[in-house]
Amino acid sequence: MVVSDSTVAALHGPLALRSLRRSGVAAELVTVPHGERSKSLRHLERLWAIFAELGLDRGGAVVALGGGVVGDLAGFAAATWLRGVPWVCVPTTVLAQVDSSIGGKTAVDLPHGKNLVGAFHQPAGVLVDPAILGTLPDRQLRAGLAEAVKTGMAVDGPLFLWLERHVERLLAGSPEALGEAVTRSLRAKARVVRADEREGGRRAALNYGHTLGHALEAAGGYRGLLHGEAVAIGMRVAAGLSVRFAGLPPAARRRQDALLDSLRLPGRIPGTPLAKLLDAMSRDKKRRDGKIRWVLTPRMGHASVPRLISARWVEAALIEAGARA
Repeated sequence: MVVSDSTVAALHGPLALRSLRRSGVAAELVTVPHGERSKSLRHLERLWAIFAELGLDRGGAVVALGGGVVGDLAGFAAATWLRGVPWVCVPTTVLAQVDSSIGGKTAVDLPHGKNLVGAFHQPAGVLVDPAILGTLPDRQLRAGLAEAVKTGMAVDGPLFLWLERHVERLLAGSPEALGEAVTRSLRAKARVVRADEREGGRRAALNYGHTLGHALEAAGGYRGLLHGEAVAIGMRVAAGLSVRFAGLPPAARRRQDALLDSLRLPGRIPGTPLAKLLDAMSRDKKRRDGKIRWVLTPRMGHASVPRLISARWVEAALIEAGARA
């Protein structure tokens, strides 16, 4: 079963089917609507129904052909169908290629929050072809690079320095630069995932910027901000809190924000009510004992596991970043 979204299926679906069938693999294409709202129980149930109708058994597999939404949804469908069938991830966006395709996180969203229902289900393989990024809209490309910046700030300082030096080539869509950014990001994430597959320790550092990022997406009904754009805002706020509470040098914060500015990623919360953001964060999957935890970093490449921050400081930081009191 090749699962894709309507946009990617139109561009690459027929070629994927021909390739599999030429190799003797019986393959069918299933599409879901483009966008985050497809990561839902409704679309998950539809995939299950199609799997049943077409007789997908334990000798079969699921191929996720698309961005992070398709990978999360199709991967979770594979994790839960017949108690788990193999799946292969074929990421077609910068965001998925540099981040979400590696690590085995699969999930769907609920109205209460992002990725609240899911499973760790490692793919049998990940096929990354940076050449496919040539069909990606500019906004999607820039938003995806936010996750590469996050990886640099969280676990790989040399990656951050490389992104600083090559940002213009990346923005120009240079295949060589994009290929190198993808390779460096995947190597960094793979190192972390191998040491902590289920996010019990250091892997949590990769959630830098995501406490607020996920809340912004949920509070906006998964419309408006792209995931990478929301994470960029989250990183800016997390860096500010890191200066105050984790010892991050102010110059490092300025460098992070300058790189995000160079990628033309948003710097302000788009007028979301403070109460709505706090409610969304209270449902974050990283919370413990009902308390919100933030991933902070004392220096580039060395983010910490989530820690508690006083509510009054969080509220002040959110208002300073543009939330409506």
